[in-house]
Amino acid sequence: MNAVPDKIGKYEIVEEIGRGNMGTVYSAHDPFSNRLLAIKVAHPQYIDQTRRGERFRKLFFNEAHAAGVLEHPNILKVYDADVEGELCYLAIEYVHRAQTLEQFGKPESLLSLREVVGIIYKLAKALDYAHRQGVIHRDIKPSNILLTEQRDIKLADFSIAMITRPDHNETQFTGFLGSPLYMSPEQINEEPLSPQTDIFSLGSVMYQLLTGHHPFRAMNLSGIAQKISREEPRQLDEYRSDLPDGLGYAVRRMLRKRAAERYSTGLDLASDLAMIFDDLDAVQDEDALREKFGTIKNLGFFKGFSDSDIWELIRACTWQNYPAGTTIIKENSEDHSFYIVLSGVVSIEKNSREVDRLQEGNCFGEMGYLTNTRRTATVVARTEVSLMKVNASTIDNAAEDTQLRFLKVFVRTLIERLSGTTTALSQLRPV
Repeated sequence: MNAVPDKIGKYEIVEEIGRGNMGTVYSAHDPFSNRLLAIKVAHPQYIDQTRRGERFRKLFFNEAHAAGVLEHPNILKVYDADVEGELCYLAIEYVHRAQTLEQFGKPESLLSLREVVGIIYKLAKALDYAHRQGVIHRDIKPSNILLTEQRDIKLADFSIAMITRPDHNETQFTGFLGSPLYMSPEQINEEPLSPQTDIFSLGSVMYQLLTGHHPFRAMNLSGIAQKISREEPRQLDEYRSDLPDGLGYAVRRMLRKRAAERYSTGLDLASDLAMIFDDLDAVQDEDALREKFGTIKNLGFFKGFSDSDIWELIRACTWQNYPAGTTIIKENSEDHSFYIVLSGVVSIEKNSREVDRLQEGNCFGEMGYLTNTRRTATVVARTEVSLMKVNASTIDNAAEDTQLRFLKVFVRTLIERLSGTTTALSQLRPV
């Protein structure tokens, strides 16, 4: 393990706070300004005298050139850049206990809808400012966005930014640069870039923060390129049932294949998001969702399901309440959803005769989903009931192992019902 240096340049090192493949980050004290900041040091093997080392040094200091001209509350500030012997370092703003957005792009750890919209709103305004200063970020992704303890946002890492300012005359980086999953079609195809490139990448980030899934994930680079260039991502409502229409429109517009069809500026995007805030009051808050998680996590039906599976269902499914006496499903009707009883009792009827009763933790309607046929029975609420309605598309879009878990539950349910029927028949006596 490498020892922590006492000093780098004029900066007095406090402690190591992070380490990655390309470099190490320390907290440090600046004796001149008397403030705490962060020192980002490149690993020596990347700044040797080879052609690769020269390119890396240029990338490293490009961050200082790009961010150095930007002064915005939601952009991480770069104060200084220098080389000292074998050390190539940046002095940057220190954000205590900041987290990147990477961990909030999974179904089980999504932020509240209001917070996601607020984050993208701030990033849209920060990008609008950067674009007006002649800086295109080119690498917008969750790991380059910091969430502070105060729940504020800092956009970081301008190492591959394109600087279009008239007072900047250094040669720009060209070619295939960025993180493929978050690239725009024009980046993937190495075409001319514009501020709309960052808008597209921000759309991919927003999609992931809302759904827990990346819109263009594939098995390899060629698959990613194909999806980004030619395929439309799944609609947001296939993953969540609680999103206002305006939000779906905003994400779709951000992810248009043609740059000219996206938002022309970050400010235009921010204006649309500001209008959406009024529609979020009707959306359930995160506490209500967590209460639902606790409810279904304890149901026997979901034994063996991961927390991630359950969170996906909570956001994608609809929750319905019916008073006693309500017909929920009619025999011979077309409906390929299935239902899970959260509370209460329902009656299963065929030809107006009751054949079964189901209660908390049971499911019904699964045969209609599996066989894609008309309903073979009527289902009536015997008491006030609360149900979870699962659409066929929700399961079809789920991961393969999640689909297998549902099939196992359905098989188990069929076996239990057949066993119950056999027992009942064996108890019958001839009159």
